[in-house]
Amino acid sequence: MKKSKKVFIGVMLIMVAVSAQAQLHFGIKGGLNISSVKFSEDFLNAENVTGFHIGPLVELMIPYTGIGFDAAILYSQKGLYTQRENISTDYIDIPVNLKWKIGIPLIKGYLSAGPYASFCVSGADVWKIPGNLQMQVENKTFAAGLNFGAGVEVFGSLQVGFTYGLGLTNDYSVNKVGDIANGKSNLMSVTAALLF
Repeated sequence: MKKSKKVFIGVMLIMVAVSAQAQLHFGIKGGLNISSVKFSEDFLNAENVTGFHIGPLVELMIPYTGIGFDAAILYSQKGLYTQRENISTDYIDIPVNLKWKIGIPLIKGYLSAGPYASFCVSGADVWKIPGNLQMQVENKTFAAGLNFGAGVEVFGSLQVGFTYGLGLTNDYSVNKVGDIANGKSNLMSVTAALLF
């Protein structure tokens, strides 16, 4: 019993020491989105839409390991373009990524991966497709998926990278004369982050 208490106290002291040495940074992140939607049925041909994202982020790195995580709250524009109709929806995205950095202090490469959740904040719920009275597109209010990213960090304060967001939930549905096709969003982003 005494041995297990000593081990527990030792582990707690190590955790406190690591958290005290952890490198915590706040910052702002922004960039360009290119969103695409793939539907389960061939009801309509959806093309890519460009938008932007911006918002605050926090990064916590464990010293001497190059391992940590980052999280952000981003205002993000997404959507799709089909048959002369630009379907634009705005989301609050919350990505949480495990991050691994490698390199020298002045310039480091990084890899990141993790889940995200998206909450729709604006955009019509249902769109009628022009010239086709029997077809309508509906966006969902919640989406989720996985992010995979890579980039570089310069001087410990500027990060520039690329992120691919793989949608796991149905973000849109198309109703054509009672037949329904669901669509998942995928997102490619070029991002820049300034850490303080």
